[in-house]
Amino acid sequence: MATEGQILKYILGFIMAVLLEVCVVENLHVPGNESHHIDKREAVSPVPTTLMATNAAAATTTTSTTATATTTNTTTTANTNTTTTATTPTVLQMSMRINQIFDTSLTNETGTKYKFYVDNIESAIDESYKDLSSYIKGSVKVTGFRSGSIITDYTIKTVNNNSSSSVDLSSANTQVSKILSIAGIPVAPDAFEESVEQILTIKDKYYPQQRMELWCSHLKSVHGKMKWRVNDKDPAENKAKYSITNDGSGSTLIVKDVSESDSGRYSCIIQRSTINIPYVQWQKIVIEPRPNIIVDKTEIKLPCTDQTVTFRCCAEDYPIEWDGIPSDDELTNSEPDCITLKHKILSTSCGSIETVTCRLKNMNELEMFEYYKKIIQVQTVRDFDCKNQSLGVGKIGDIVTGPCEKGLEGYITYQCQQANSQIVWKPTQRECVVESIKDLERKAKFLFGEEIPGFMSILSKAADQNNVEITQSAPTVQTIVKILFKIANIAQTFTINKPVIKDFLKTVNLIVRDESKNTWAELQNGQKTENRSTELLQAIEKISDRLSDDNFMINEGSVQLNRTTIENSFIGTSLLANSTTQIVIPNVVKPALTTIIVFTKLGNVLPTRSTINDNKTSENCINGDVVVVKVNNTVNNILLTFDKTNASLGNPQCVFWNFDLFRWDSTGCKVKISGNEADKVTCECTHTTSFSILMSPVANEDPVKQRDLAYITYIGVGISIACLIFCLFLEMSAWRLMTRNGTSYMRHVSIVNIAVSLLIADTCFIIGAAIADEEQMISVGRCSPVVFFMHFFYLALFFWMFFSALLLLYRIVMVLAQMSRTKMTIIAFTVGYGAPLLIAVITVASTAGAENYVSKENACWLNWNESKALLAFVIPALAIVAFVFVVLCKMLRRRVGATAQPDERDVLVVIVRCVAILTPIFCLTWGFGIGTMVSRDFGIRVVFAAFNSLQGFFVLVFGTLSDSKVRESLSGKLILYNFGSGRTRRTNPQTSSTSVLQRINVDNISGTRSFSTASSSNSFNHSDKSSLTTSFKFK
Repeated sequence: MATEGQILKYILGFIMAVLLEVCVVENLHVPGNESHHIDKREAVSPVPTTLMATNAAAATTTTSTTATATTTNTTTTANTNTTTTATTPTVLQMSMRINQIFDTSLTNETGTKYKFYVDNIESAIDESYKDLSSYIKGSVKVTGFRSGSIITDYTIKTVNNNSSSSVDLSSANTQVSKILSIAGIPVAPDAFEESVEQILTIKDKYYPQQRMELWCSHLKSVHGKMKWRVNDKDPAENKAKYSITNDGSGSTLIVKDVSESDSGRYSCIIQRSTINIPYVQWQKIVIEPRPNIIVDKTEIKLPCTDQTVTFRCCAEDYPIEWDGIPSDDELTNSEPDCITLKHKILSTSCGSIETVTCRLKNMNELEMFEYYKKIIQVQTVRDFDCKNQSLGVGKIGDIVTGPCEKGLEGYITYQCQQANSQIVWKPTQRECVVESIKDLERKAKFLFGEEIPGFMSILSKAADQNNVEITQSAPTVQTIVKILFKIANIAQTFTINKPVIKDFLKTVNLIVRDESKNTWAELQNGQKTENRSTELLQAIEKISDRLSDDNFMINEGSVQLNRTTIENSFIGTSLLANSTTQIVIPNVVKPALTTIIVFTKLGNVLPTRSTINDNKTSENCINGDVVVVKVNNTVNNILLTFDKTNASLGNPQCVFWNFDLFRWDSTGCKVKISGNEADKVTCECTHTTSFSILMSPVANEDPVKQRDLAYITYIGVGISIACLIFCLFLEMSAWRLMTRNGTSYMRHVSIVNIAVSLLIADTCFIIGAAIADEEQMISVGRCSPVVFFMHFFYLALFFWMFFSALLLLYRIVMVLAQMSRTKMTIIAFTVGYGAPLLIAVITVASTAGAENYVSKENACWLNWNESKALLAFVIPALAIVAFVFVVLCKMLRRRVGATAQPDERDVLVVIVRCVAILTPIFCLTWGFGIGTMVSRDFGIRVVFAAFNSLQGFFVLVFGTLSDSKVRESLSGKLILYNFGSGRTRRTNPQTSSTSVLQRINVDNISGTRSFSTASSSNSFNHSDKSSLTTSFKFK
């Protein structure tokens, strides 16, 4: 047992050791902390702190030797030297990757989510490391979060202790992962790194288009394979942009032709061979913004007089100077970042061209780049029409550019024009953007996820402060839309919280309000609005997909957002002014996060047509709110009830914006009858996206008229189809009787094919009408096959009429010519089906690729507004009508059948009658049909439906029944039917026979030729008298 003296000695020794430590702590050397010199480089390698807490983490101090602490392994005794351990805390910079999408709320240190992550991470690390003798309990501190999943940066403090080991640290990290996973924070595999900030670049600053070089040296205390990482990506995969070379002393990364987008975190990673925790040296590099030298003019023409001209040059954040100016020129700094030059022009230099240069000051290393300087060309001339002190002089038609007003960035284009009695410089184009917005556009190109909250806050404030200028400036509105679209794209890699989406919608609200209507109209006149307006809608949809799981509501003027979790069903009503739009989701299988955004003013800017390929607007207009619905679960249907913005509009169509087709689409949506609420429209849809209603500017049609028109269409076409079927039945029944000679044969071939073509076309017409009634806006996929067959067979109808006219012309001109039936049949089918097929195929091939084959509105038929595909039907039809008219006139002048054989005269007369009546009927029918595509007038549609229903009837009457031979055949069959019925009733055979013969005589049919079969000749001049006859004999 120690004596009191010994105890006292130990106490005194301890006190002396503590005093000695205080004296020498600044000069204490920790083994393993070496500094390495980089050959020919100013960068210095970091001082690595080894995670293997062995002897390198301990220092033993002796009190009897020197003032500098040394490491010793001697054993101390009470009689000689007193030895103690110096405990110097070492700060380790660490990072941990969490396997979750980055949330912008993690940039707010006072936010609930930030505190939740910090508390859980610090608690888990402290609990897992507490048994490590080298770890100072409670020293862990989370310093921030970065995007790239979620990367957590934190520090811990260790003391020098021999008992800690690398195995202990690895085991502790495994325990950290388990604890955090239980708390709902999943840690990625190989998540932990030791992370040390260090200068890696060779130069202090880099500018766009320069070559950037980074150097990372090997360390004596850290051994392993070395690699680079740029913004969490492997640069080795992009050899065109990056070059990596390795040698014994380290690794060099070269970035070629840098731009501001190359800014970010550059990391040199050494993967330790003895421990699964990489050692990372990193540097956050910011490429300097591209210098933007702005001069008020790049060229100017001046009159040949002694004068002083003023030039203004500006460059934000960069020093500039005028280069090589005469000594008598005057320089002034009238405003920040700008210098003004008053340059003297002499009349003696008339006709000469000189240049004035504004360049970056003291930055000669950038002189090889285009942005280093701006040159102004000055020319003096004698002859000119326009004159302005700022713009100079010019001839009529000359174009010059001038500066925008103060506070705006860009240019104004002027043209020398005659206005009234004066010739002046007239502005023709303004490309002026509010300076603060233009500056934000440049910054938006190089944003990182964690920078989005601050950026959006600045953007919404800048937009609010400049709201008047913005709503009156089309280029500024365009620029804001570009910024919002860029933000939405960046947001696809992380989660957006309430403050960010609030600033986003606040900015949207500002640029779509009523005051900006004229600005959007100006954009539309410049053919820019469709891309920008749909980009805006797409940005809204994209960013709404990335909202956090929190429930919240935002109301910003004309925009309302409701982020909520729904169970079973949902009913929500807009709280915006002058809006009672209601959204009903009747059935949800399981709880789902839902985002509903209602816009009362977005209709001011969105295109209203079904396609935007040719920059032509539809007759429809958006007549209600625009509603964006996003549900992270499958829904069967959604009901949306819209207020009509303009109650005088009619024909509502429930639509959504289809970004693939770049047009409004009605697929999966339909109008639902909603009682007597005339000022509302209810839509039922089976999917989620951006919805609205399109309505026609014509008055709302009476539902009774709509119903009656549908009845007329379907019943009328049904009657036409029935007549055509009966026509074909008659032709088949009397075929042999009616085709005794070549001319009659070809006439009936034409009639049969006309009937077949019209029958198939009418069937397709009914199918197309059903699709049009169901779809509201025409579905290209469903309509295209129907339209192809309609186009083909309606054209075939006209081409068979064309062949009938050719047949007439042939018999008139070539009376004695002979042609076999086979040849004539080949010609007939080539003309009747070959030509229409060729036209139909060419039409679909030339328009289907651009989705312009089918009309998108009114009817399932060929497109007119976009591709003029309808001309492929109209032009051939009109050409055939004109040809038929010419043939008929020629026939009338030469008297029908005057030169024909007697047995063919009747056939030619029937052909003339058929062609003369059916052609105008077909032409009138489709004239009114085309009228229904360009007008919604109810009367035109009724007339078309009536004519369309009569086509089959007219073919039956004038194509088949007008032929006396057909009537003979029909009468004969009726007689035979009556005769058979008479025998069944046991009537007097003689009476029956007499009656039959009387009927035959009434029809001018010879008793010996009651029914005949003909053996037709193959030539067109074969006589009827040569036909064989057989007589029925009645017993």
